[in-house]
Amino acid sequence: MAPIRYRTADVDGFKVFYREAGPADAPKLLLLHGFPSAGHMFRDLIPLLADRFQMVTPDLPGFGQSDMPSREKFSYTFDNIAGVISHFTEVIGFDQFAVYVFDYGAPTGFRLAVRHPERITAIISQNGNAYEEGLSDGWSPIRAYWKDPSQANRDALRAFLTPQSTRWQYTHGVPDPTLMSPDGQNLDNFYLARPGADQIQLDLFGDYGSNVALYPTSLRFWRCGAKTIPSSCQPARKHSNAICHTLMCSSLIPATLPSRRTVTRSLRQSVISFRAPSDARYLVEIEICKVFR
Repeated sequence: MAPIRYRTADVDGFKVFYREAGPADAPKLLLLHGFPSAGHMFRDLIPLLADRFQMVTPDLPGFGQSDMPSREKFSYTFDNIAGVISHFTEVIGFDQFAVYVFDYGAPTGFRLAVRHPERITAIISQNGNAYEEGLSDGWSPIRAYWKDPSQANRDALRAFLTPQSTRWQYTHGVPDPTLMSPDGQNLDNFYLARPGADQIQLDLFGDYGSNVALYPTSLRFWRCGAKTIPSSCQPARKHSNAICHTLMCSSLIPATLPSRRTVTRSLRQSVISFRAPSDARYLVEIEICKVFR
C-alpha cells in the first residue's frame, strides 16, 4: 500500500495542509472536500487509488489543519478560497490534473476550471451542484439570509453548526447508523468548535449565493470547453478542454437534490468524456462509489 504523506505548503504566507499519495509520474487527482469536513474525509478513498494516481487533498482555508486567519485578515468568500487553492496547485507543481469535488469543493473546483481550463483534465462531481433546481427546501434559511443579511437571519443559520446537524449529515438515509464510525463527525465538530470558526462558516453561508450566480458560467465551461469561455455557446460534439464526469452514485444528503429535472438537464447540455488512461473513468467511479455508498 502506498504511504500517505502529510505536508504543508506556504501559499503567500498562508499555510495549506494537505495529504499526498501516489507515484509522482501518475495522472494527477486533486480532491476537494465539503462542509464541515476537511481532507480527512478522503482517508478511505486515497489508499484505493494511490497505486494509480498522484493524489493531493488539501484542507480548504479555514478548515481542518490549514490556516484559519481572523475575518479581519482574510475575507472568507468562495472566490478567495478558490484563489488560495489555485495558487496552492502552482506551489506544489500540479500543472494539469483531474479534480474530484464534493459539496463546498464544487464551487472551489469549478472556479479553478473556469479560470484555468487548460489545467483541468477531468471533473468528477459528487453532490457538486450547478443548478438552482438542485437546491432543496433545506436551503430556505440560507436563501433568506442572502435576501436579508440581518443578524436574526444570520443567527438562524447556527442550527447548521451544531453537533446534531453534523451527525445528521453522516447518518441521514443510512439504513444502519451503527455502521457509521463517529470519528469523522467528531473531528468535524472539533474544528467547528474552534474560536471564530462559527463566524467564518456563517460568512460562507452568506457568500454561497455567489456560487449560484456562477452557475451559468460553469455550464458554459462544460458545454464549450474552450480556453476562453464566450458569454454564450451551444453544446459541442467535441470538447477541447472541458471534460466532465458527473458522479451521482451515492448522494444521501438532501441539501442538494439530484432531481430528475436536474439530471435530465445535465445530460442534455453536457458532453461527458475523459482524457486519461482508458480505464481511469471506470476506476474512479467504481472506487468512489465503493467508499461513499
